[in-house]
Amino acid sequence: MLDNREDIQAIHEVFSALSHAWQQGNGKAYSEIFTPDADYVTFFGQHLKGRSEIDHAHQALWNGPLRGSRLIADSNDMRLRFITPELAIAHATGAVMMRWQKKAPASRDSINTNVLVKQNGEWKIAAFHNCRIKKFNWLTRRLFKVE
Repeated sequence: MLDNREDIQAIHEVFSALSHAWQQGNGKAYSEIFTPDADYVTFFGQHLKGRSEIDHAHQALWNGPLRGSRLIADSNDMRLRFITPELAIAHATGAVMMRWQKKAPASRDSINTNVLVKQNGEWKIAAFHNCRIKKFNWLTRRLFKVE
């Protein structure tokens, strides 16, 4: 059996660095967590390609509507699966808490899928896709027969 405790810890550190860069409002530091050619899909479907677009899009948010916001994530909730020793998929949940809020509202809860690659001994996010977690309304529950 493969002992990948160091890689698991390193991937958790990737997400800690992501949260730290968000809290700092630092687009450059945030983008450096990704591979140079990373694909980043926001919760509303915007596709950012590469570090420069990730940096600029996030810096504009932190300079404007998301100024002072915090990224709230539960690293214990992350589901991690290694495809190969150098390739992993992580599903994580989190929310953005605005600077005036004491708690992130449930309406901001999101789930994201991350493809991580280990390059030169360092884990980076190669692809990220974020999606808002929504409760089914009455029509959706009926259509999908969900209670």
